[in-house]
Amino acid sequence: MEIYLVRHTETVCPKGVCYGQSDVGIIESYGEAFQGIVKQLPQEALLYSSPLQRCKILAKYILENTKTESIIEDARLMEMNFGDWELQKWSDIPKEILDTWMNNFVTVAVPNGESFQDLHLRMNDFWKNIVQKTHSKPIIIVAHSGIIRSVLCSINNIPLQDAFKEVIDYGAVVKILI
Repeated sequence: MEIYLVRHTETVCPKGVCYGQSDVGIIESYGEAFQGIVKQLPQEALLYSSPLQRCKILAKYILENTKTESIIEDARLMEMNFGDWELQKWSDIPKEILDTWMNNFVTVAVPNGESFQDLHLRMNDFWKNIVQKTHSKPIIIVAHSGIIRSVLCSINNIPLQDAFKEVIDYGAVVKILI
């Protein structure tokens, strides 16, 4: 089975802003990037997307430019919930609080948010219930870097604390064969 993990394109948030599950838009000059993404995808597939607009806009473009029949939105594909840090500049988060989280982001939850392990459990639930079923078509998943990194940790047996060693650029397409 072919699975394509697609990261949304660049958001409108300034660099250095934590936006996690905030429903921010994407930079509007995405036409060329979207075309490049679609060229890497199969024409027919099951299409899943995070419900956040930065993914839904891309998923809609994929739907309109392939023979894919529908978009299945799934909240388990949302980026990590950064709670109190949503839409804050990373530099404005008190250093002692940020350092505590950075030293163990896997199990320490962001205040009023979640840990990376929480995200990983959500992703694994999605993976188990959706992806591991037998499908006759490839699967395209439009999501966020945290979700993609979580998937890669699972299938490659990488410890979660090493998830961010993998660079997942905006608009990246990662093809997996299972």
